[in-house]
Amino acid sequence: MIRPVYDWMMRLAGHRHALWWLAAISFMESSFFPIPPDIMLIPMILARPSRAFLIATVCTVSSVIGGFLGYAIGFWLLEGLGKPVLEFYGQTKNLEAFQQMFQEYGWWIIVIKGATPIPYKLITIASGAAHFPLWAFAIASVISRGMRFFLVAALLWKFGSPIRDFVEKRLTLVTTVFVVLLVGGFVAVKFLV
Repeated sequence: MIRPVYDWMMRLAGHRHALWWLAAISFMESSFFPIPPDIMLIPMILARPSRAFLIATVCTVSSVIGGFLGYAIGFWLLEGLGKPVLEFYGQTKNLEAFQQMFQEYGWWIIVIKGATPIPYKLITIASGAAHFPLWAFAIASVISRGMRFFLVAALLWKFGSPIRDFVEKRLTLVTTVFVVLLVGGFVAVKFLV
């Protein structure tokens, strides 16, 4: 099931309306679609490196807007729509623990997990289910999604095609190192200033 969708997205990356398709995929991935927008983002940036940051911006904005739909699903439609999506990813049993973690670490959960290849829809739906403050969800989403997509864009813009295989194979490692450095920076500023 996933392979045909992946192949379809790769074809869309070369379409003349690819930027619009990327926006739609980024929006849907934040609430229910199974494949991350990176599948389109990477070839689009490699094809037009001069537009790398425009492409990352479109991907970020669309992902955050789609995150509001995921949040709404968790907030108002958890039983009817949210749980089936979480069930698809085998995460239904973790929902309660995730909601409890939001009480103490909500903002950080969104920032850190939203920047990793963990399906963002899990974060958005759980945020709504936990009734996490919408303004904090919005800010954390902009930061986390921006970090993720702009990091990929910057690496591809700077290093081009040779970095593609590295990013695709080690996206988790790349984003984890970036998040650790970012969080370490915040901690250092908090305790040293």
